[in-house]
Amino acid sequence: MSELRVLVVDDHALFREGIVGILSSQPDIRVVGEASDGLEALVMARDLRPDIVLMDVTMPGTDGIEAARALKQEQPEMRVIMLTVREESDLLFEAIKAGADGYLLKTIRAQQLVEMLRAAQRGEAAITPQLAARMVEEFRRLARLAPSAASADMEALNPLTARERQVLAMIAQGASDREIAQSLTVSLYTVKAHVRSLLQKLQVASRQEAARLARGRND
Repeated sequence: MSELRVLVVDDHALFREGIVGILSSQPDIRVVGEASDGLEALVMARDLRPDIVLMDVTMPGTDGIEAARALKQEQPEMRVIMLTVREESDLLFEAIKAGADGYLLKTIRAQQLVEMLRAAQRGEAAITPQLAARMVEEFRRLARLAPSAASADMEALNPLTARERQVLAMIAQGASDREIAQSLTVSLYTVKAHVRSLLQKLQVASRQEAARLARGRND
């Protein structure tokens, strides 16, 4: 197994050192750096190019969500996993929309944290079942609201079917095809077909453009 290179970001030195100790005890994980805020993390990530950035959500100055957004724009292949003491849904969804690949509570056990990092490196979402269930429920709520949701450009959305509007609403919230399929209880193939169709009807080239149109604003 190849070595997993991790950058740990947290403004609380004692907690950060504890995480570093846990990860450094693993034979396949190497902590390549530590940062105390989002801006420092951005600078270090450019130089160190870690596989994973494990980052606190709430930090002074540049917070974790803002830093995650910048990191994913600069290095989209880098995996960013958020750590937080709070379970608020708004933080969870802001992190996912910013491009985070995972969202974990600081109450997580050490072994589960290590397993989640390894899963993230394999391309899986690093999120506990409890938070995953919350995400699915929120996507279902959005799916129910989507057919009647207001849009700044309803004229452009008129060609879409009700189901395509549901899919588009969840895309705008940052959901992946797999998450949409789970929420709507359909196959991944069906979701991909809906996405292709709505992109063609909206005459846009990407999911990002469709999401911006759905939100009625430019990112």
